[in-house]
Amino acid sequence: MKQRLLFAMMTLLFTVPVFSQAYESQVTYDKKKQKAISIDYAYSQEAVQNAIVQKIEKMGFIGKEEKGVFNKDKGYIIFKDAAITDVSEERMDYIIKVDRKSRKDKDETTLYFLIQKNGEDAIQNTLSANDIGQAKAFLYNLLPEIEEANLEIQIKSQDEAVVKSEKKFKDLQDQKADLEKKLQKNAEDIENQQKQIETQRAALDGLKGKRKTAM
Repeated sequence: MKQRLLFAMMTLLFTVPVFSQAYESQVTYDKKKQKAISIDYAYSQEAVQNAIVQKIEKMGFIGKEEKGVFNKDKGYIIFKDAAITDVSEERMDYIIKVDRKSRKDKDETTLYFLIQKNGEDAIQNTLSANDIGQAKAFLYNLLPEIEEANLEIQIKSQDEAVVKSEKKFKDLQDQKADLEKKLQKNAEDIENQQKQIETQRAALDGLKGKRKTAM
């Protein structure tokens, strides 16, 4: 009995999905090593980035993405002088980057969350342990928004698939209509050609009938 109970508990442990906890990491940004709060999600890069950007934008802050072929900070999105009260009451610069964990795993993503105060690494120098804990909770609690963003991506993808299928269906209908017109014209051409043959044969027979001697 005890063995069965142990087996059931082990089965439950390995079948219940475990969500990644946020953790501290280090990244290079603005040519400096800086601390970041990171978290891994089993969702696409697009879904995760859409979720966190939209969440912060709903608070009234617009991010600016680093761009440029030779920009080593390309892909980072900066929300300057933003107040994310779930993390801290203070206004700070929040910098995010979302990366796929590998080219192979498109639904495995890491989110890096940097915080700066007056251009300095706030995670390293300014934030309290409580603030850092709240930043980790902010990322962990982002899951519902990510699921919603992922659903919207799926809806958009399916909508595009429907539009594509409808276009192909219309193209096939147009091709069918063209073929039917061609078949109709072909039938008319055959009928006209048959009449022409009959007329020509009648003319030929008439000419043959005018011969004075039998052939």
